[in-house]
Amino acid sequence: VQENENGLKYQIFEHKDDARQAKIGDIITFHLVLKTGADSTLRDTYKEGTPVKMPLQASPYKGSFEEGLAMLATGDSAKFFVSADTLFAKLMQPMPPMIQKGSELNFTVKLLSVLTAEEFQKEQAQAGMKQKDIDQKVIQDYLTKNNLTAKAQKTESGLYYIQDTEGAGATPTAGDNIKVHYTGKLLDGTVFDSSKKTGNPIDFQIGVGMVIPAWEEGLMMMTK
Repeated sequence: VQENENGLKYQIFEHKDDARQAKIGDIITFHLVLKTGADSTLRDTYKEGTPVKMPLQASPYKGSFEEGLAMLATGDSAKFFVSADTLFAKLMQPMPPMIQKGSELNFTVKLLSVLTAEEFQKEQAQAGMKQKDIDQKVIQDYLTKNNLTAKAQKTESGLYYIQDTEGAGATPTAGDNIKVHYTGKLLDGTVFDSSKKTGNPIDFQIGVGMVIPAWEEGLMMMTK
């Protein structure tokens, strides 16, 4: 375990001098195991199945976790020891009961990739196009299986919809406040969310990004 000039203690497990170094503003992807000083695990992205993906930010204070991340290059792995007292003081949050005052949090990191913002946007766009093709097939297979192909309509964006009942009221436009009852289901029929559980519709401004794009597109084609 070493300590830098700002008091950050760290232990390097793997490092390659010729690997791509992370810079402030780069999008970094890394696996993280976060533990208390008593070795209790607070987070493990390996078990979650999804690594952290975030912009590398300038260190908010001396000895911060972000300062440790800035030391790493692609493929590096390391452990950083951060003062719990300082971290939660800077976050202006109370110390959780499972973390002892005066202890250190242990951040074990494996840096998977480093991308510029432009590279990240390009990668996301490519992934989005690939996923869109997958989604189209899933939806088409569902419609065929349930004999809904003839009823379904498709918009230019790729949104499929089936109108059950046509209202006679007004059609919302961007900026309007609307109330909506909804039920969200998986394709196997499992309900994952519904406003009808509470009996209260959701109330929001449409056309300003408060809900997912497919909702906004679909709702602005509906009448009251």
